[in-house]
Amino acid sequence: MIKRNKQFKDFKGSRNKTSVSTERGDWIYGRRPVIEVIDSKARHIYEAVLPRAGKDKPEVAHIRASVLERGIPYKLMEREELDDLCKGGNHQGVALRTGGFPYISFEQIIHDVKEDANAMVLLLDHIEDPQNIGSLLRSANAAGVTGVVIPEDRAAGVTPSAVRASAGASEYMRVAKVVNLVRAIKSLQAEGVWVSALDIGDDSRDYTGVDFKGRVGLVVGSEGKGVSRLVRETSDFVASLPMLGKVASLNAGVAGAVAMYEILRQREA
Repeated sequence: MIKRNKQFKDFKGSRNKTSVSTERGDWIYGRRPVIEVIDSKARHIYEAVLPRAGKDKPEVAHIRASVLERGIPYKLMEREELDDLCKGGNHQGVALRTGGFPYISFEQIIHDVKEDANAMVLLLDHIEDPQNIGSLLRSANAAGVTGVVIPEDRAAGVTPSAVRASAGASEYMRVAKVVNLVRAIKSLQAEGVWVSALDIGDDSRDYTGVDFKGRVGLVVGSEGKGVSRLVRETSDFVASLPMLGKVASLNAGVAGAVAMYEILRQREA
C-alpha cells in the first residue's frame, strides 16, 4: 500500500478526471464499476477506499463486505478526502486501485470462434474516445459478444475511463489487442466468420438486409474517419444505418449497439 500523501500528489499531477495512474496500477471509482471489478475477479486489486462506518447503501454494503471477505487492503476516507482524490468525479464514496485490464491473446479469440457456431466478434477500428469504448463494451456484454478486437496503436484501450463508461461491464469481456486489424479480419474469415463493416457509401446495404446468422464479425469505425479503407475493402459486407435527419452519422457507441441488436434480432427470428 502506498502512502496517502503520495497518492494525492500523483493524482493532482494527472489530467484525467476519471482515473489516476500510479506506479502500481490505476484508480477506478463509482459504485457499479467498483462492484464489477471486485465481483469479476479478473484483475489484481491493490487497495480499496471505503467511506467511514455508517448506514451504508446496499451497493456500498456489498463492496465493504466483499473487501473484508477477500482481505483486500483498505482505508477509510471522508467524502471530502475522496473528492480531492477523484478531482470531483462521481465516486459515490468508493474507489479501487487496481492492476491493468487483463487482455487476452487474439489466438484465444480464434479458439472461442471455433467453439461457437454463432460466435459474434466486435472489431473496433481505431476508436480513440474511452467513452465510446466503454459504451460499446457495455452493449457487447449485453448482446453476448464472444470477443472484442482492438488495434494496439492509435486507439483507446480498456482504460479506467472506459471501465467507468461501461458501468463495469468491461470486466466480463474478452478483449484482444492486435498489431494489424486487417490481418485479424482475414484470420477470422478463414474460420468461417462473415465480417460486416458499419459504414455508409454506394457499396453499402441497409443493415437489416445483411444476413447476420452464423459466425459474424462487426467492425465499428473511429469517431472522425469511420472505417479505414483497407478494413472496409477486406470486410465481406458494408452495412449502413438509415439517416433520415439532418446529421450525417451516429455516435460510434450508439451505431454499434444498434447493429449488435440487429444481429440478435435476426437470430431470435
